[in-house]
Amino acid sequence: MARIVGVDLPKNKPVGIALTYIFGIGRSTAEKICRETGVAQSTRVHALTDEDIKRIRENILQNYKVEGALKSEVNMNIKRLIDIGCYRGIRHKMGLPVRGQRTSTNARTRKGRRRAVIKKKK
Repeated sequence: MARIVGVDLPKNKPVGIALTYIFGIGRSTAEKICRETGVAQSTRVHALTDEDIKRIRENILQNYKVEGALKSEVNMNIKRLIDIGCYRGIRHKMGLPVRGQRTSTNARTRKGRRRAVIKKKK
């Protein structure tokens, strides 16, 4: 089993797909990594040699910010927005959609479950 930057890659998947299991690497980046390291995208992870895994690991560590470093950078960016009190920061703090989506309906993912409102008796 190949382990790259703390992530176990699935054995039976092609390298181009398996690299996307690493946070911060999508399909296009995975294809680029395969091209740069000279590994065929269709090669299954279990068929990779130790040298191939080493080349991929070194390429990722040198050229890309992934996993913990990327997560901490994203969190610091959000914290910065909250600290300066800009519109986006306020939306983050309130747990509302940040990018201009409607909130009168939908937005349940961001807002959470509906809370019951108790009506007063007359």
